[in-house]
Amino acid sequence: MVAGEELNFAGAKVTVVGAARSGVAVARLLAEVGAFVTVADRKDQTELRQRLQELDGVSVTVRVGQEYESAIDWADLVVISPGVPSRLELLERARRRGVKVLGELEIASRFVRAPILAVTGTNGKSTTVTLIGKMLEEAGRRVFVGGNLGVPLSEAARSAVLAARAGRPEPFEVLVVEVSSFQLETVERFHPRIAAFLNITVDHQDRYESFDDYLAAKTRLFENQGPADYAVFNLDAPLVASVRQQVESCVLGFTKGSSLPADVVGGAYLDGERVMVAINGQVEEVCRRDEIRIIGQHNVENAMAASVVARLQGGDSEVIRRVLREFPGLEHALETVRERRGVRFVNDSKGTNVDATLKALESIDRPIWMIAGGRDKGGDFARLAPLVRQRVKRLIVIGEAAPLIAAAMDGYDAIDRAGSLREAVEIAAAGATPGDVVLLSPACASFDMFADYQDRGRQFKTFVQALPD
Repeated sequence: MVAGEELNFAGAKVTVVGAARSGVAVARLLAEVGAFVTVADRKDQTELRQRLQELDGVSVTVRVGQEYESAIDWADLVVISPGVPSRLELLERARRRGVKVLGELEIASRFVRAPILAVTGTNGKSTTVTLIGKMLEEAGRRVFVGGNLGVPLSEAARSAVLAARAGRPEPFEVLVVEVSSFQLETVERFHPRIAAFLNITVDHQDRYESFDDYLAAKTRLFENQGPADYAVFNLDAPLVASVRQQVESCVLGFTKGSSLPADVVGGAYLDGERVMVAINGQVEEVCRRDEIRIIGQHNVENAMAASVVARLQGGDSEVIRRVLREFPGLEHALETVRERRGVRFVNDSKGTNVDATLKALESIDRPIWMIAGGRDKGGDFARLAPLVRQRVKRLIVIGEAAPLIAAAMDGYDAIDRAGSLREAVEIAAAGATPGDVVLLSPACASFDMFADYQDRGRQFKTFVQALPD
């Protein structure tokens, strides 16, 4: 209950490490329930000015720059933002003196009573979560959509606290939450009613010691589920599918195959070109595959996963069908920006790893001028080479990883190095001919040159729109 959690945190000395969006949100939540909150970040006041302005009027202390580590010394509890590695030495010191280190997601989940529908995976999380949210919203439900995508769960939790105090109903009937491996590293009681695992490929190897560590973080999504809960797995991804043997919840799955295995109780599959969903013994067609508006075979999987989760939560099949037919896709995910002189410009800034960029290349059947590069996360760029040779007329590389990408192309030499994203757009626009696609799909993180992938995508769109007609 919300009231009980308020009592648990009232008067506690809590240090929130990381003043990004999630850190600010959880600081506001904890201050609201009476904790003595200090926000700590190694960046200086100037770099954090915009975020810290969101704390104006909130009773918190701020320790930034060289002072930030000292804020942990007196804390009863440390709460970290997803971007803060959970095994930093300063956090290990806190653990050694008996202080818990939890994440924003874990704290926020303790203040909500509505069921949580959680989605994880290397790619496709944001699209799937958005689809589920739209399917339930259009069915008339009060839905929160956020987490790692957009609005932190702490914002929904704070709304729940304020509603409970005022004697009002919970503001949301259901919470649809995108969950990253970073957030799952520090869960303790986080308990989704429905948890979906979409896929896993090599990513974030700059944070994890091994791929197995990355997989282990993902599988923590299910550790607090029981027989009354539901777990949904991509049955076409062997590593993901194998996790179903470890969970205590009711197992469902989705596959582009023509049937479901006997050990799952339901899910989604393809009957020819028809997307079928089987829930509680009832099988129905949701739509035809070619009716799904968002492009790419990977988005067929995302659509199936979303349909299963929405139906489990009581979503109407007709509404699900309509959403799949109408949803145009997310900003920065294979987003068409402009058609200019017969050339299409596509923003896939959300393609922050090699597998996401492979999916983008597979989804486009026209000659491509590809812009790639940024901060390397330990991806194997050589995996791009076969499709680059097959589909890319010219590759333009930018950022810290530019030489790594160029060196991994194995004999492919139609490569330009650009000093900025603007220059890359101008090179592509000057060289592309009618029928070509200019694709930004970086296969890298954005933090060498941009605030985040959204900043990168919006700058790309600005540069494209600025091109003369």
